[in-house]
Amino acid sequence: MKTLKAIIFDVDGTLVENERYAHRVAFNETFAEYKLDWHWDEEFYGELLAVTGGKERIRFYVDKYHPNESYSDAFIAELHKKKTARYNQMLVTNPIPLRPGVRSLIAEARQEGITLAIATTTSLRNVTVLLEQSLTPESVDWFDVIAAGDMVSAKKPAPDIYHYALKELGLKAEECIAIEDSYNGVRSATLANITTVITVNDYTRLDDFTGAALVVENLDEVDVALLRRLCVPSP
Repeated sequence: MKTLKAIIFDVDGTLVENERYAHRVAFNETFAEYKLDWHWDEEFYGELLAVTGGKERIRFYVDKYHPNESYSDAFIAELHKKKTARYNQMLVTNPIPLRPGVRSLIAEARQEGITLAIATTTSLRNVTVLLEQSLTPESVDWFDVIAAGDMVSAKKPAPDIYHYALKELGLKAEECIAIEDSYNGVRSATLANITTVITVNDYTRLDDFTGAALVVENLDEVDVALLRRLCVPSP
């Protein structure tokens, strides 16, 4: 028997298209505030997305492109904290619309009693502000588990964030479906043995989605009945 008990969503690039015009802009404005001669254009930022986690992305950039400059982990953490505050203010001032199909899939899942969860590398604060502004103020409470940020030490493509989410949910991998948008996402979820649906975006459409059960343009192509059919059979 196939049993779908929970849908676990990624956030950035999956629920909203926020990388190019929100995260990237917040990084660049923070760099400018600190008088750093760093600028991540749209194409270059797409390459940097291969590194998950904001602090990790900054460290990778410094080590690879400014190897003769020394920046402490504390300084990078400070930069990232400033960037996060700027990004969250952007979400409040100009909420980012949900990607097609996200709102209806969440509503249908709730109506059918399917548990909702999140597994992401972005910070918990980023997730809650985005949900409050882009979905509805009370929507944070719709998600039984929000696994985010530094709750685990190894970020995607490691499976740790999904293992954490499963433990907090008290569910088996075969009882869940992950909704992701990238190579790092599908790798993380499938390493945790979770059936994965990919919704591509402009930054990720050329990624390797090997292991995904389904790849779609948007979630308006997906409903709960389809997810039930994809769910791995219980042993």
